[in-house]
Amino acid sequence: MAPPPSPVARRPPSVLRGILLMVLATAAFMAMQGAIRFLTFELPPFVIAFYRNFGSLLILAPWTLRMGLHSWRAARPGVHLLRGGINVVSMLCQFTALSMTPLAEVTALSFTAPLFATLGATLFLGEKMRLRRWTALAVGFVGALVILRPGFAEVGAGPLLAVFASALWATALLIIKLQARTDSSLTITLYMALVMTPLSLLAALPWWVWPDPRQLAWLAAVAALGTLGQMALAQSFREADATAVMPFDFLKLLWAAAIGFVAFGEMPDAWTWTGGAVIFSSTLYIAWREAKTKRDGGVRRG
Repeated sequence: MAPPPSPVARRPPSVLRGILLMVLATAAFMAMQGAIRFLTFELPPFVIAFYRNFGSLLILAPWTLRMGLHSWRAARPGVHLLRGGINVVSMLCQFTALSMTPLAEVTALSFTAPLFATLGATLFLGEKMRLRRWTALAVGFVGALVILRPGFAEVGAGPLLAVFASALWATALLIIKLQARTDSSLTITLYMALVMTPLSLLAALPWWVWPDPRQLAWLAAVAALGTLGQMALAQSFREADATAVMPFDFLKLLWAAAIGFVAFGEMPDAWTWTGGAVIFSSTLYIAWREAKTKRDGGVRRG
């Protein structure tokens, strides 16, 4: 009689684990954004942003204490301050957009962040990009125009804030890319929370409202879901190549549509679905081309 399979043998393949973690990350992020949209009907977005950052700081505290002084060592603390400031403005814009725009539309427009990051890396970090990726980049921004439809529909402040938030988040991603060369992931995350918490508090003070116990529970859920999403996303990329797991990032739009319909009675229109699909497809193609270039030893063909 053959021995039972070992626990290691029963583990799913690495790529499958990566995909499952990406699915978990998308669900957690969209549940968080749904909770944020719900809370914006009762609390100012800036107050929600402060509690989101403060909750992350509390969640990070045990890891920080266990790591000791090592987690505090940063090669360039000033860069952390700059990135934290950019992150705060991006978060405030995103939360404000969620207070006035359907969840699925904000989610579809958030897919533009990798496009802005690719453009920024080309313009400011000297990364080379040839015709096919330039074309994909242009197509992605056309997808954003499909959703916004300037000249054919009134473009509200919410969608514009969502696009601006994505552009700022892309800037923060480029800074993180540079920081990762010298600082650990824990250090980067810790400094982000340390900088963003007081800055978001300053932004929230003019609109300050003390949450009641029920609202505090929702705010705790926002912080927990955001942390869970970040951890699942990071581990997903450790388990499998980005090209294997990134297609499942489009589930964000499906989750957002479901949450928006059930919780808020929102139904995404055809423009949101079409534009979101176009934006996501272009970012997926750019990611695939970048991965292929690395596998080919850095020879760039497009």
